[in-house]
Amino acid sequence: MTRFTVLTLFPEMITGGLMRGVIARAADAGFIAVECVNIRDYAGNKHNRVDDYPYGGGAGMVMMAPPVREAYLAAERAIKERGGSPRLLYMSPQGRPFTQAKARELSREGEIVLLCGRYEGIDERAAELLAPEEVSIGDFILTGGEIAAMAVIDATARLIPGVLGKAESHERESFEGGLLEYPQYTRPPEYMGLAVPEVLVSGDHAAVDRWRRGQSLERTKQRRPELLIGEESRGADAGMQG
Repeated sequence: MTRFTVLTLFPEMITGGLMRGVIARAADAGFIAVECVNIRDYAGNKHNRVDDYPYGGGAGMVMMAPPVREAYLAAERAIKERGGSPRLLYMSPQGRPFTQAKARELSREGEIVLLCGRYEGIDERAAELLAPEEVSIGDFILTGGEIAAMAVIDATARLIPGVLGKAESHERESFEGGLLEYPQYTRPPEYMGLAVPEVLVSGDHAAVDRWRRGQSLERTKQRRPELLIGEESRGADAGMQG
């Protein structure tokens, strides 16, 4: 089982946003667990204040180092008590891009802790002391790390064996194998003058596979041509090995 522990000021965002559909069923079945630690519980002051004005001036507020660190240490203690070893991720626009390959890597972890910043981020000293792995879901700014954390959990959890009904449910999706996914169709066979491609109803599985491969290559070429650099490199490597 993979356990996700989210350090956040808004636990209800995480539970409300994730505990539906596939992720909820995976949790019920025991494939994953999602827990939240409220950073505000470790504020250490009567008003539960966790932010303050930035030194040097400027707009916005900064999350203070002590509550962030104490919240993580509490999570770490709980994880070690159950025999685990935490991997700490900090949701940050300055982090390395989160990819399908990273999701696959994380799906093999037992204990993942996700730190969600707010306001202008966390005091740099918390980052220095905790040394988290910074992860970004894109070159844009959110109001907090919770949405990013949910994206990471969702993308990672669905790759854990047993979470999806069939392994091929994710093996043939976009970015698996370095290409975008081929077009998908279902009933009715014709809609508004548009018919399902004949090959998909031919019963010829080899032809279907060839069509899907070709469609994936063409769609990637049109929409994300930069992905084909890796695909061409893999093809060249395969040719050299042969």
